[in-house]
Amino acid sequence: MTETTQRSNTSQDGLGAPGTRGSTAIADPVVAKIAGMAAREIPEVHHLGGGMTRALRQRVPGGGGGVTQGVKVEVGERQAAVDLALVVEYGAAIADTAADVRTNVINAVERMTGLEVVEVNIAVGDVHLPDEEEGEDEQQEGRRVA
Repeated sequence: MTETTQRSNTSQDGLGAPGTRGSTAIADPVVAKIAGMAAREIPEVHHLGGGMTRALRQRVPGGGGGVTQGVKVEVGERQAAVDLALVVEYGAAIADTAADVRTNVINAVERMTGLEVVEVNIAVGDVHLPDEEEGEDEQQEGRRVA
């Protein structure tokens, strides 16, 4: 005959299971990095961040294209909200791309942090054209006369 044992949520000393003793705080930058990486996994996303903001950050030493560029988060005790600024590839269905990004970000953040993602707001600020050179936008923004 086989004996079965059941796990109890309390330890022998009555303090509770080891996993329930103490608290875990997850900082905003952690959630921002997870969300940024998850958004970039979608092939139609060219990059995160708006055109002008991206240009300014790239010109400032140490302000280049980090993982959290174009990502803002608010993290509470049990919930998180994410705002993303995207540039998508030309030809991509923007609504479908946004839905894919939203799904991927929610899945990644919830799986890795255990937080409930209450919303993922997406602002598409630009479309990357196939013949655009990287940095072309920044050069034109700096000109006063064409």
